[in-house]
Amino acid sequence: MEQPDPLLEEFVAHLRHERRLSEHTVRGYTSDLLQLSEHSQGLANLRLATLRTWLAELHSAGLARSTLNRKTASVRTFSGWAYKRGHLTEDPAVRLKSAPRGNHLPNVLQAGHVEQLTESAQSMREAYGRIKDTDPVGWATAVRDEAIIELLYATGIRVSELTGLDLESVESDRRMLRVLGKGRKERVVPFGIPAEKALHRWTNEARKVLAHQRSGHALFLGQRGGRIDVRVVRRVIDESLAAMGTTAARGPHSLRHSAATHLLDGGADLRTVQEMLGHASLSTTQVYTHISVDRLAKAYAQAHPRA
Repeated sequence: MEQPDPLLEEFVAHLRHERRLSEHTVRGYTSDLLQLSEHSQGLANLRLATLRTWLAELHSAGLARSTLNRKTASVRTFSGWAYKRGHLTEDPAVRLKSAPRGNHLPNVLQAGHVEQLTESAQSMREAYGRIKDTDPVGWATAVRDEAIIELLYATGIRVSELTGLDLESVESDRRMLRVLGKGRKERVVPFGIPAEKALHRWTNEARKVLAHQRSGHALFLGQRGGRIDVRVVRRVIDESLAAMGTTAARGPHSLRHSAATHLLDGGADLRTVQEMLGHASLSTTQVYTHISVDRLAKAYAQAHPRA
């Protein structure tokens, strides 16, 4: 559509100023609803049949079940809001059903893989340390990347939460991180000594190499000195995992999955992990118990003489 959809603009303002959702979340809603608006020739024309046709076309195009469910959730949120505001005479999405979830479990790094990943980041930082005088930006970037990897695994926070951290978010004396999560809810997450050392090296030695007057209080910076972008963090993690050649896991979320699974394997209770990850529902956290049980079943099948 050539002209912006006025209903979409009003809804986006509602998400930003009334619900106070993060820009990352707002962009997701906007992308989904722009696509729907083009399909239906305007969001004021929504009908249940139109929504079903749109989702069927997306399914035929090969979109993942999780993506379809996200788009369905976006539409439900919008149509419920539009109906309450009087923009629609009925709520067409109230009878939409989400696609049933499969039993796919997220890729999880084994403890040995995590150790390999962190040791690789350390080796990269040490290598750049030897040419620090001739390539200070390369050294500072390597220090930053090591701190990012350590902190993502230590805390299990989302990549969007990591990029939103400020210097004041770190309580070094208590080894705690104040994180602003979904719905702008703040939680406090602990981190361990390896992450503390990596963070200290970044904030006290390397950050100033990349920082300039427009860096503000952002904890992690890009090479141009601005707040680091989610895409940069994804690339750092993807390239680091791919270089290992020993795991199919990719992306920052694999470190979040791994942190949760390893906590449960180590004896942490489900409620504690739920609070640490910032899950609104305990059922979201329970997927990690399935991973642990799956590992137990495999170990039993391999090791027990009468399996």
